Amino acid sequence: MAPHPFDQLSLEETQRARDLILKLHPNTAIFFRYIFLEEAPKGEIKKYLEAEHAGKDPEPLNRRAMVLYDVIDSDKIPVYNESVVDVTSGKRLDHKVVGKEFHASLTVPEFRQLVQAVEKSDMFKKCLEEYQLPEGYELVVEPWPYGGLLPGEENSRYFQGLCFAQDTRSNNPDSNFYSFPLPFIPVMDASTQEIVRVDRLATGGKGDPMEPESHPRNPVDHCTPSEYVPELLPNGPRKDLKPLDVVQPEGPSFKITNDSLVEWQGWRFRVSFNPREGAVLHDLHFNGRSVMYRLSFSEMTVPYADARYPFARKQAFDFGDGGAGTCANNLSLGCDCLGVIKYFDSVVTDAEGKPEVASNVVCLHEQDNGIAWKHTNWRTGRAVVARNRELVVQFIITLANYEYVFAYKLDTMGGINVETRATGIVSVVNIDPGKQSDYGTVVSEGALAQNHQHIFCIRIDPAIDGHNNTAVIEESHPVAMNDKTNPRGNYYEVIKTPIKNSRWLDADIASNRVVKIQNTSKTNPISGRPVGYKFAPMATQLLLADKNSVQAQRALFAQHHVWVTKHQDGELYAAGRYTLQSTREEGGLADMVARNDNTENEDIVVWATFGLTHNPRVEDWPVMPVEIHELKIRPADFWHENPAIDLPTNKNQASRLANGDSCCSTNGADGANGHHVA
Repeated sequence: MAPHPFDQLSLEETQRARDLILKLHPNTAIFFRYIFLEEAPKGEIKKYLEAEHAGKDPEPLNRRAMVLYDVIDSDKIPVYNESVVDVTSGKRLDHKVVGKEFHASLTVPEFRQLVQAVEKSDMFKKCLEEYQLPEGYELVVEPWPYGGLLPGEENSRYFQGLCFAQDTRSNNPDSNFYSFPLPFIPVMDASTQEIVRVDRLATGGKGDPMEPESHPRNPVDHCTPSEYVPELLPNGPRKDLKPLDVVQPEGPSFKITNDSLVEWQGWRFRVSFNPREGAVLHDLHFNGRSVMYRLSFSEMTVPYADARYPFARKQAFDFGDGGAGTCANNLSLGCDCLGVIKYFDSVVTDAEGKPEVASNVVCLHEQDNGIAWKHTNWRTGRAVVARNRELVVQFIITLANYEYVFAYKLDTMGGINVETRATGIVSVVNIDPGKQSDYGTVVSEGALAQNHQHIFCIRIDPAIDGHNNTAVIEESHPVAMNDKTNPRGNYYEVIKTPIKNSRWLDADIASNRVVKIQNTSKTNPISGRPVGYKFAPMATQLLLADKNSVQAQRALFAQHHVWVTKHQDGELYAAGRYTLQSTREEGGLADMVARNDNTENEDIVVWATFGLTHNPRVEDWPVMPVEIHELKIRPADFWHENPAIDLPTNKNQASRLANGDSCCSTNGADGANGHHVA
């Protein structure tokens, strides 16, 4: 059976792509970065899907692979290449040697190179000689992307290492080294794999100079340990929390076909996974009707607000710089997901391009999310209530100190929640004893957690009963009292404005601004309005860096809540394809909008930006409780009634009273929930 166009590359397909690149570059050293599915042009896939949903056998599409790799020249200088190859025919379809003004996404082997360079560097050893770590403490180097180049910097490929000391006396490799930040950052030039500079860090507080001053010989003498692994907690984990199990005695309600097609409670969609975006949902249908062509997490940026050198460059693009998918966790049964779980694997490659399976990078499961709908007839006392069951598609990434939990949550009412959860360990720098700072919060003695933001962007490629859709801004405004339209002052008007050309817009709580994505050629037979889906832009704070700063110029997508663009193949990334060390967003949302394309009754893409301004608190230490944000996408005049009105309303027989007695035998005057008792 031929692979579906949305299926990720198999091990065999990945191997064929690797072998083709090696054949095209004979007698040349190749450093492979990533090999993953290059989706066929949307026009081709649309024809395939039309046949598939019509019950016909679609004509198989040739499979394409995107191969990202360095060609090492005679001077051992890597030259970054991108090739699209047809793994079905064995031909190269496209090839580009990327200009040196752009940098390829980083890889784990490059991070290892930084650590090795630090170990060999005489410059860094000389820096270390100025300090004396306590007995039993060892140096830990945490690799980081370099960030945006500052004015005057040479555009070489750099990596930096945040440094910490780890207490090894417990013989536990998970002892929390972040409690002991060191006041220097080594910088490596990737072309030579040598340390070219060691930046010294200021450790003062309010009113102190922004430049570094002399440090004590033991720079962590005032720092205190803060552990999080259970065996190192002073009193161990709490003992009075009893089990709460998710039990599905009849199994799950979902069905999986060919390890990618998911069917559940009217939903039908496919799951794929790639190194940059992580998990992606494709071809979403609900009750047989098309809703979306593609749904993905496009980008996120994390700019830090410490004004001292060199922290203006401390800004990660966690999808573009290194790839969310490359940092995906192997999810644990019974920990990251509960209930009856379906795991999805992915295929990754090493520096030689050899493919291997990355296990359990996505988990799929059902969960209860409280009440879906309820009504009590006060005349009879009868209550009818249905539970809100959700299907969760989740992946988790670890990026040095931080973890992010990304989830698509589909419900029985036709809604989709796109959720982010930020957790992990806040990034800290050393601060002198007894001092406070305007740049962050002292979360542990000697550890300053710097203020920063996390700004995400969701890419919505809608297909509301077809691919030609229109985004409409709907606002509710007060109307002054007048004799003609509002004689008693209680009326407000709803204003609907179609977005006719590509543009951006921001959230507006005062007008209850909502974005509706409609198919204006299809009308709801009851309301008479176009069928559609809607979401309220999340009124979270946008990027705070000055608009002329490097931080702001390289993250233009983070300066508005919603962007509406016309679809073009390959435009998947809100901040553009190349973010590593960028100084300006190239090919991102600002450039897409600048085309001023027609977006009325067209194949459009809607991008939703939101985020967290994180001014840390002591309670974020040593591991931060999750900060949750959800983009809620809901049907709007898409159905003829509540599509979940037929949910079972049976009483949960496993529930019982806390004192051990049996649960109440009646629910209102008519007995069991939702059922009339004769």
